[in-house]
Amino acid sequence: MSEVIATNQTILVVGGGISGMTAALEAAECGKQVILVEKNPSIGGRVSQLYKYFPKLCHPKCGLEINLKRIKANRNLRVMAMTEVSAISGDAGNYSVTLKTAPRYVNENCTSCGACGDAVEAEFDSEYNYGMNKRKGAYLPFNQAYPERYVLDPAIIGTDDAEKAKAACKYGAIDLDMGESESTITVGAIIWATGWKPYDAGKIQPYGYDRFQNVITSVEFERMLDPHGPTGGKILRPSDGKEAKDVAFIQCAGSRDKNHLAHCSRICCMASLKQTTYLREQYGDDGKGTVYYIDIRAIDRIDDFYQNVQKDPNISFVKSKVASITEDKETGNPVLHGVDTEGYHRYSNPHELVVLAIGMEPSVPAGDFPIEVVLNEEGFVELDEANGAFFAAGCSSDALDVNRAVQSATASALRAIQVVNKVAGAEG
Repeated sequence: MSEVIATNQTILVVGGGISGMTAALEAAECGKQVILVEKNPSIGGRVSQLYKYFPKLCHPKCGLEINLKRIKANRNLRVMAMTEVSAISGDAGNYSVTLKTAPRYVNENCTSCGACGDAVEAEFDSEYNYGMNKRKGAYLPFNQAYPERYVLDPAIIGTDDAEKAKAACKYGAIDLDMGESESTITVGAIIWATGWKPYDAGKIQPYGYDRFQNVITSVEFERMLDPHGPTGGKILRPSDGKEAKDVAFIQCAGSRDKNHLAHCSRICCMASLKQTTYLREQYGDDGKGTVYYIDIRAIDRIDDFYQNVQKDPNISFVKSKVASITEDKETGNPVLHGVDTEGYHRYSNPHELVVLAIGMEPSVPAGDFPIEVVLNEEGFVELDEANGAFFAAGCSSDALDVNRAVQSATASALRAIQVVNKVAGAEG
């Protein structure tokens, strides 16, 4: 890897999801030198794992493609994948940052031909598909990955599979001697865009996520609908591979609950409303969806989307916090138990598949930040003068949808630009 050159007029962006990409591009296109680091083998983040956006129901790949084109064309921006921040010292306008880059075992000669993937035999759970299927030990993270290079799973290093991958490569791209590298850079401002992670559904014991195969999460359902996903775009029950045409969506799974996440994750209502449209798309009049909800939080133009879903005769709404889920052993159907709070009727409703609208929590736990920062009670980074030139973007700052995350990233880029402009002025 070539030497990383940075000064106190450089902006460091940590995290390569939609927020990090946006912040990095906004700053770089304003003429600032930017380094974008991402701990995974590719940038793109959770947006790259979505099937569709709401409310327009367009595919995220389009926006991702545009951003990648901008990144490739901008000489002010350097992307460092498989890289994490291990330490930060200093203060606004003059931070010293230590970066650690994990070995990819594939160099820049890679053409993404896939020969190494064909040659290896070992398989691992696919992180991109939330473990719903397998990937090879030599793999391209997803079909629009950037950097567009394969990566070798460290578990195959030292095995016959690694040698098979090296022998299969015609371009000398496999480097089994790669090791972890470390560099220390100086930057003027830091944009923290490490995003969010889905709340662990296994902790919601009454819903049986860890016990019942046909209870899945909203992020898993999203991957299921992608034609490049684990089921080839089909809504299939994990238990038996059969089509699921009667699907229940449970709102606030782990959100607004003092035993789990106290905050509203904001995206869940719209995510479930969006996902009900997938049933109509796939099954037409044969698809049936039921939304179990406390209340639907859809505001502004998004309310129009909600009203359109309500008009669909195949989509039902039950105002209820589902108390528990059991399983019909004969059919494998999850059975939802609770009380409809509009009529106070008890129900025990079977469905072929249950989708939990899982809550959002910060990707980085409160104790794992490389520098002391002010957090709110949910663990999101506050906009506080005590944080100096350390600015949170997107879902590092709050639970946000894509639109608001992009707005937050732009605001953070402007704040960082102001800091490095002051540095430049003082030194000029």
